[in-house]
Amino acid sequence: MDIMALIDRIEELVDGGRSLPFSSSKLVDPEKVYEIIDEIRAQFPDELKQARWIVKERQEMLEEAEREANRILEEAKERAQALASEQEVVKLAEQQAAAILDDARSKEREIRLGAEDYADEMLANLEVNLGKLLTAVQRGRDRLQGKVGQQRQ
Repeated sequence: MDIMALIDRIEELVDGGRSLPFSSSKLVDPEKVYEIIDEIRAQFPDELKQARWIVKERQEMLEEAEREANRILEEAKERAQALASEQEVVKLAEQQAAAILDDARSKEREIRLGAEDYADEMLANLEVNLGKLLTAVQRGRDRLQGKVGQQRQ
């Protein structure tokens, strides 16, 4: 069950609680609420692991792009040195090396930006979900605290 469904269960539990006479407060079984909160906690690590995984994947993609760029640079240097014997060939090699270098930088930038966008999107989704969860939990706590305060009076 996902976190939002568990939050919905908390709301149902609060909404379905017995009303106290002459009050807007309700009685809710705290054990049931605690059980649902434990289920929510059990699901948090998976989402956090997912966020960490995204960051790790992004880093690996960046490292792979850098290795590829270095390999292409090295290849371009070797090709340029092999063709350096003649003036025209040297000019052509320099042009090709620059084109390869520009292409490698472009690919590296594209991969890096894509990885950053993906990681940002996943973290933004996680942030929204965590915000909703926090709001729902706070609302539940506020309701519970309001009920407890009403019972003591």
